[in-house]
Amino acid sequence: MEQLSLPYLKLHADGDTSFPASEQLARLPERVLQFGTGVLLRGLPDYLIDKANRQGIFNGRIVVVKSTDGGGELAAFNRQDNLYTVCIRGLEEGETIEQNVICSAISRVLSAKEQWQDILQVATSPDLQIVISNTTEVGIQLQQDDIRQAPPKSYPGKLLAVLYARFKAFNGDKDRGLVIVPTELIPDNGTKLEAILLELAHRNALEAEFIDWLESANHCCNSLVDRIVPGRPDMATRHALVEQLGYDDELLTISEVYRLWAIEGDEHVQAILSFSQADEGVIIRPDISLYRELKLRLLNGTHTFSCGLGVLCGFETVREALDNELMASYVQNLMLGEMVPGIPMALDEKMAQRFGMQVIDRFRNPYIEHRWLSITMQYSAKMQMRNVPTLLHFYRQVGGVPGYMALGFAAYILFMRAIRENESGWWGIANGVPYLIQDEKASYFADLWSSYAPKQLVTIVLASKSLWGFDLTQLPGFANSVYGYLNEMLNGGVYETVAQFLNKKETVS
Repeated sequence: MEQLSLPYLKLHADGDTSFPASEQLARLPERVLQFGTGVLLRGLPDYLIDKANRQGIFNGRIVVVKSTDGGGELAAFNRQDNLYTVCIRGLEEGETIEQNVICSAISRVLSAKEQWQDILQVATSPDLQIVISNTTEVGIQLQQDDIRQAPPKSYPGKLLAVLYARFKAFNGDKDRGLVIVPTELIPDNGTKLEAILLELAHRNALEAEFIDWLESANHCCNSLVDRIVPGRPDMATRHALVEQLGYDDELLTISEVYRLWAIEGDEHVQAILSFSQADEGVIIRPDISLYRELKLRLLNGTHTFSCGLGVLCGFETVREALDNELMASYVQNLMLGEMVPGIPMALDEKMAQRFGMQVIDRFRNPYIEHRWLSITMQYSAKMQMRNVPTLLHFYRQVGGVPGYMALGFAAYILFMRAIRENESGWWGIANGVPYLIQDEKASYFADLWSSYAPKQLVTIVLASKSLWGFDLTQLPGFANSVYGYLNEMLNGGVYETVAQFLNKKETVS
């Protein structure tokens, strides 16, 4: 089996008119500096830039900075001439999609530890316009850092050193500022990164002229990325894909069909990020809070309301549950019937319903495995952040008990019933199978379950302002509904309770 590389493509890609020839690639300027080599960056921003290049829109390549130790991935990029394959698998409007794309957007990958001067040289290039990053959530944190180290230890320190080198090279020319788009999964990532850069600039005693240039000439954009790009596929999957492709790819990346990169920016940002014209999944708006809310409430919130039920009913994965008629009905009706009207902001309901149907397609994706038990990690915090605001808004807007939410809340309380504790933590049991409760409130719930009858327990849990920031027993009928479903689950079984619940809903309608 041959290795993916430019020589390989010269021999085998003659008929692929969408793939640029090596001489065309060599002529494309390095317009993007990217911190991070992870699969999310390869499967979303880099994929989108490659797509734009193929359409003759963006016409720029990416210099990637690898900040972590370990040379295996760096060596693989070098062996493959920085090419890699994205295998897109999933459902779109119910139709199965299978597409393989060889991405050629990356020009080179540099080690921050070994090639820091080369990275600073990129910073002084007149072609450079954009910085992208995904350094995990911990990457955007303020640390004491010296930007004159080679390299600085933190991502903000490295970025500040890059910006300072650029400021010096162009004598503070305000037309040479950069558009900086962090993709780390934290709210207001651009705003937070800019604040850290400014604080680090002061701590490093950089001149006032630079600090003014940093604020006025550069654009740190809040952004939201949403695409499931699993890590390295298991050996069986990788072997099957390599056989299908006809070449070996050490950097082979699987992604779902759905993609969203929402970026906050003005007309200047839109002009610089011209690759956005190549794919409707890139959205540049002055305010992206709507897209954040849709993802948080409909995708993440639905996951959170459903994960306890999924585990307790004996389903391992989201797809397995969605293949079951009862669970599919529960998830879809929860999302479209209660979560949509519960989104705590003004929105176009048709847009929200359309987004919800895309989420259902994603949940059904046979190529991606979401394990319900993984989704239950820090269950209590997720319930508070994702779902309590939705529940409260539903009561304000619609009134009446949201039955699907109440059933999901009852399943959460039952899931948190610990049977035993060992060195790994607290364990529950479902259908005779033990499961680990990975939640910082696990011992709190263990005490409650050992001390109170279910009705009292429900009242105590729902009334806890420390858990929810609000006394949920004040919502008319909610506590009674949650207790009723919990009692049915304890006495008649979880799956049977879901079946009876849905049967009653159908009878009423």
